[in-house]
Amino acid sequence: MSAQILDGRALAQELRAEAAAQIAELRMRIDRAPTIAVVQVGDDPAATRYVRSIDRLCQSLGAACRAIALPATTDQADLEATVSHLSADDRVDGILLQLPLPAGLSLDGVLHRLVPEKDLDGIHPINAGLLAQGRPALTPNTPAGGMELLRRYGIEVRGKRAAVVGRSAIVGRPMALLLLQADATVTICHSRTPDLGAVLRECDIIAAAAGRPGLITAEMIKPGATVIDFGTNVLADGSMVGDVDYAGAVEVAGAITPVPGGTGPVTNVMLMQNLIKATRTRLGI
Repeated sequence: MSAQILDGRALAQELRAEAAAQIAELRMRIDRAPTIAVVQVGDDPAATRYVRSIDRLCQSLGAACRAIALPATTDQADLEATVSHLSADDRVDGILLQLPLPAGLSLDGVLHRLVPEKDLDGIHPINAGLLAQGRPALTPNTPAGGMELLRRYGIEVRGKRAAVVGRSAIVGRPMALLLLQADATVTICHSRTPDLGAVLRECDIIAAAAGRPGLITAEMIKPGATVIDFGTNVLADGSMVGDVDYAGAVEVAGAITPVPGGTGPVTNVMLMQNLIKATRTRLGI
């Protein structure tokens, strides 16, 4: 039997409607649109497309997007000054920094200038620390979207064994912490994990965030398990695939996210949820 498809596009539509209503309420209370500042260094085409997509999403939901385009020649001092200015600007509710930064620029230095209350990516050490302690925080959008898919599709997490494949600071590790907060028993797997399949076959939930196309095959998956695939790997022919061999996995798993159309569409809407949370927290409403 084929797996249930966890349709991120359909869920994103529901979440957008909810976010639009919340933003409309905020606009009435603060007499302006909640505002994201997106800082981009250089003119990478993919980054530029992403900024435009955030701007379109903001407009569609009633929020505002302030795009800050810095030249590729921007030095560390200028970048930090830009982030400091936005952190102090009362009409900016959240800040999104386009990553990765160009070579020669330090993310750590920039994060010291970013107030954690405006950190919409959830990457500031204070937000990361709060998440690790199980306390309220702005959470990285991609894993937050993965958890929202599990919740909205009614997939039980409490008491289940879960594996996260990948240990990045923005997806793998926070996903493991979110699963742990939801009372799963969590294993983090990575490039040094021996016999990955043996670990995964014991798990009820698999979250793939390794950035390696087709890494997880059908024979690695416990029959009936739920598979959340965060992979966004672009092949030579321009097609996008996940970290899971979807064609095989869909015949074994109980539920699975497709790529594209799974976790991706939900991620940007979770960014808007962080904007709503940041605005309410900063203004005490």
